[in-house]
Amino acid sequence: MLELKGLSYQVEDNGVKTEILRGIDLTIEDNKFVVITGPNGGGKTTLAKTIMGLAKSTGGQIVWNGTDISGLSITERAKLGISYGFQQPPRFKGLRVRDLLELASGKRKLTRDECCSYLNRVGLCAADYVDREVDTSLSGGEVKRIEIATILARPGGLLIFDEPEAGIDLWSFAKLTETFRMLHGTRENTIIVISHQERIIDLADEIVMISGGKVVRHGPKEEIMPHILADTAGMCQFLQPNSKNCRQPKEG
Repeated sequence: MLELKGLSYQVEDNGVKTEILRGIDLTIEDNKFVVITGPNGGGKTTLAKTIMGLAKSTGGQIVWNGTDISGLSITERAKLGISYGFQQPPRFKGLRVRDLLELASGKRKLTRDECCSYLNRVGLCAADYVDREVDTSLSGGEVKRIEIATILARPGGLLIFDEPEAGIDLWSFAKLTETFRMLHGTRENTIIVISHQERIIDLADEIVMISGGKVVRHGPKEEIMPHILADTAGMCQFLQPNSKNCRQPKEG
């Protein structure tokens, strides 16, 4: 179980303090698929980074499976089974997909069959990818799915994905959606996805709406989705349709 208790995060610039997260209280049960959505600049990415330890909270607590992890490093949180997928996964010239999977798993060497099992789960033909370098020859969608494969290779529990649909084409997005559906179907991990995409939101057990650094709504998809549709009908504030012309927003 993930529990956020009065979680706060503020930055200071030239003596002026700005609150990005304002005392967030949130509980996410084990093996749930939760989508965090809301208007741009509302604090969604900051919240995800704070849970992972990429941003250090300035108040409150983060409790994972009964352990207060607020003061732990990224590495220490990763050892507890918390993983993070970036909007734009890094590329590694000179490192093969196999190398990344071995680093993620903590094993000195993975068999080809073990590598294949992770790649197959994200819809990639292992024979085509296991010995390829993770460089600019790969598309954005390919790198996204390879990153998810490395997350699956880690001893896991909590998987966090920050706008995984950003910068990928429609075909890759469809495959990505299938991957998330498969991951959720196993009920082996708690999954948190930051997203504006309706097709990803539709996969959720629960939806959390963040605005102004606060949780403004949280509940089952069936309860929250009508509010999202009502909020976006007039101003198209944050929900994104599945359109090839749809550009992905960047959150500050």
